[in-house]
Amino acid sequence: MKTLKFTSFLVICFILVNCSSSSPSSDDATVGGGGDDDGSQPGATWLIPVNDVKDGGPGKDGIPSIENPFFATASSIISMSDDDLIVGIKLGDVVKAYPHYILDWHEIVNDMLGDTNVSMSYCPLTGTAFAWKSIAGSTFSSFGVSGLLYNTNLILYDRKTDSNWSQILQKCVNGELIGDIPEKLSVIETNWKTWKESFPNSLVLTEETGFDKPYGTYPYGPYKTDHDFFLFQPDPINPALPNKQRIFALLNNSQSKVYKFSDFTGGKVVRDTFLGTEYLIVGDGNLIVAFEINGTLSTLTFTYDFQNSENFFMDSEGNTWNMFGEAIEGPSTGQKLNKASSVISMWFAIAAFFPNPSIYVE
Repeated sequence: MKTLKFTSFLVICFILVNCSSSSPSSDDATVGGGGDDDGSQPGATWLIPVNDVKDGGPGKDGIPSIENPFFATASSIISMSDDDLIVGIKLGDVVKAYPHYILDWHEIVNDMLGDTNVSMSYCPLTGTAFAWKSIAGSTFSSFGVSGLLYNTNLILYDRKTDSNWSQILQKCVNGELIGDIPEKLSVIETNWKTWKESFPNSLVLTEETGFDKPYGTYPYGPYKTDHDFFLFQPDPINPALPNKQRIFALLNNSQSKVYKFSDFTGGKVVRDTFLGTEYLIVGDGNLIVAFEINGTLSTLTFTYDFQNSENFFMDSEGNTWNMFGEAIEGPSTGQKLNKASSVISMWFAIAAFFPNPSIYVE
């Protein structure tokens, strides 16, 4: 691993180039969908406050996406510790994990899951991961790192139309496809120990990326642990929780409800209602997931049941469910719960994108 001196140098470089000339300005863009009446300036209109769109420093593709990911089986991985975090995805029978320590340096992986092109994104400055189908408009497109940030969060661009997409808002916010919503796929974020015990045959992204990066060294120095240190100041700041605290959040349009990992220590199931929808939230100190509960499911009782295997929780009808909400044993085998719109994030990012979020209290 490289030394902290190296990572601190990277941080300083990022700060010094914050005001680079490629940053959008109010001279060539408008806020919130305005713009010229004749629409003669494509790319000038933004759905987010353009004065808050910042140049992250490296420029477009300065943080290179991974285009030809190489995977190994989980059982063959020896370079990861139990506490290393991963982003996991399951599409049909394809199960893959993407380690944070690689995503920190690339932020986007353009991948194939079976016959489906998928763009996996992870923003190390907000701790948020999403996956969506690699489609721009109605055709295939890979995605890259635009070099721009909004409220410290990653803005992707599609290589088909050069439009800009907000990661947390999961929406095209500027360009030809402005207003488009990607087709999202469910992801899980947990530690390596939980993942490999649940899916020992999964594939895992390796360091064979084609780039020479100091994988295992965090690029942003003390950023994750210093609650007052920001490379780019988010707005608003909400002091209800420490800024960098890792939390789980339900998302519903412009509103959010937050759950703390400390409330799930040892394993717990919560039934909660948010904006008129009932949710099942299941978790422990390493993983929280949520599903919408309706119909006959409303009459069932659910219990946490992680046993160092794919089993994660069970219900009063004798069904066993995995972390993706798939019934893997019992009379409902093959059925799948409707996953809630949610994300694991640093607290400050949810508070900035979804002002005054509710916080679950036991």
